[in-house]
Amino acid sequence: MRLCRYQSENQIACGFYSEDTIIPISAAAELAGVLLDESEGLLPFLPGGAQRELILAVETQLKQSMDEELFPLSIQTDEVQLLVPVPEPSKLLLLAGNYSKHIEEGGGKAEERQKTFPYVFMKPPLTTLTHPGQPVKIPEVSPDYIDWELELGIVIGKSCKGVSEAEALDYVAGYTVINDISDRKFRPNPGRTLREKDTFFDWQHGKWHDTFCPMGPCVTPADDIPDPQTLKMKLSVNGNVEQDASTAEMIFPVAAIIEFISSFVQLEPGDVISTGTPSGVGASKNKFLKNGDVMKAEIDQIGVLTNPVA
Repeated sequence: MRLCRYQSENQIACGFYSEDTIIPISAAAELAGVLLDESEGLLPFLPGGAQRELILAVETQLKQSMDEELFPLSIQTDEVQLLVPVPEPSKLLLLAGNYSKHIEEGGGKAEERQKTFPYVFMKPPLTTLTHPGQPVKIPEVSPDYIDWELELGIVIGKSCKGVSEAEALDYVAGYTVINDISDRKFRPNPGRTLREKDTFFDWQHGKWHDTFCPMGPCVTPADDIPDPQTLKMKLSVNGNVEQDASTAEMIFPVAAIIEFISSFVQLEPGDVISTGTPSGVGASKNKFLKNGDVMKAEIDQIGVLTNPVA
């Protein structure tokens, strides 16, 4: 069962998520006679978490309960504010160029995996992470070339360093949807003296604007997605499908990404890794986001992340 964080009447809580309804974990635990602590968010309930076995017992009771018993527990999803599943990850890491067709649509050439390595960059999590349904804000400093990037997000469940690709999925807590919003032509100080590395830093800084990393609407536990390379992905803007792909198209699959990053960085529970975007970004079509647009980023077995643009 998918898990989410939400706010209702100024209270933040955790719940079992569906598109139509949310069942509060606290109410479900009471029904099952299980004592849970949700003060630390979702991580303890996901694979690798201290309360994973307890939440599985609650899930079992929910599945055995009659619909009439669950109905009083349910909250309409559209009556609450969904929140990012992991609000304060110690690291928010993202991949660039992990789908060959995306590299090619940008004018590049995708090398064989054996001849290269993942390009990993970071975003400041506290200011870029954006709740489902909340607006991506077009920056006044650079408003004209704002783009979407649908990506599969990995939530790390256990500390790891130097893990092999064969072991890597054992350290995943779950998966979520990320929209890596990008400013394609951010040019600080337009009258500047050109330096060799300006292009790279322009690209990197264009990832950092506030609100530029919507995430959610929920987390699917890793044991519900044994193979993360089989998920269909779709992103639409104002109902028009712009990206339509599959995680099977990744150059570096989830396990290889974790092996690479953990070879030189200690990964901690709650760290988030976004695995790159497929083809279909706006820059390849000269289409960019504007005030009033609505993006829907969808990954099978996880959900639909919806964000307006303002």
